[in-house]
Amino acid sequence: MPRRLPPLNALKAFEAAARHLSFTKAAEELFVTQAAVSHQIKGLEEVLGIALFRRLNRALMLTEEGQALFPALRGALDQIAGALEQIQARGASGVITVSTMDSFAVNWLVPRLNRFRHLHPEIDVHISSSDHLVDFVTEGVDVALRYGRGQWPGVTAERLMTEELFPVCSPSLLENGPPLGKPSDLLHHTLLHDDMRVDWRMWHMAAGISVENANRGPSFTHSNNVMQAAIAGLGVALGRSVLVADHLVQGRLIKPFDISLPADFAYYLAYPEAALKRPKVKAFRDWIMEEVARG
Repeated sequence: MPRRLPPLNALKAFEAAARHLSFTKAAEELFVTQAAVSHQIKGLEEVLGIALFRRLNRALMLTEEGQALFPALRGALDQIAGALEQIQARGASGVITVSTMDSFAVNWLVPRLNRFRHLHPEIDVHISSSDHLVDFVTEGVDVALRYGRGQWPGVTAERLMTEELFPVCSPSLLENGPPLGKPSDLLHHTLLHDDMRVDWRMWHMAAGISVENANRGPSFTHSNNVMQAAIAGLGVALGRSVLVADHLVQGRLIKPFDISLPADFAYYLAYPEAALKRPKVKAFRDWIMEEVARG
């Protein structure tokens, strides 16, 4: 059966007045008027059919019934407050689950996570690799990093980075294979593809060379595997600027041409609208925005 309880505001008013033995001090604590406290307690007494206070000229005293109710009610409110504090503490620390594409995790996110851990040692990041936009409720995900147009229903999507596409290859490929002095030299090299084969065709068009051979060469489901194949010297890949930036800096890949193709999609941080009310989610969101600004 459902619990039949008086209004919570009336119970809070009684507890505060009983603790202070003053309607005035109770009103100050609850940020209401003295008249409002008096009205709440009078209503509570009418519901219960008993008097809870003796109102004297310059003093306020609890009746026997009031003395019986006060410790039980105070304990219950303390227990509720304690439970809420524990929930808020879990929201500020613990584990945050981040869903992201494997390629983005390996090439951009994971190399930077040490900085997040240094700033927030109380928060442990759990990376869940996935290509689909998750159900935040049923899959227990806090935030998602996605690649697309940012038009996903029911979530907030903040754009992080746009990117450009350009050929990349291992330095060893140029040392041991045909030259790559001009775009048409790609005819003599193996092209590496992800699932978006049309991108190589579009780059050929932007470079002003024949698209006849743009679809040839092996393909991989994930962009990360394409980059690993390029690093291993298996051919020339169409690199995504966000994912290959560290590889270029560290010399694992080189960019043989200056011709770049703007990508149609961008990287987004997606999360339920109310998620930023949880401190650990806001901390991760603010940190990743700072990382993007670092370049």
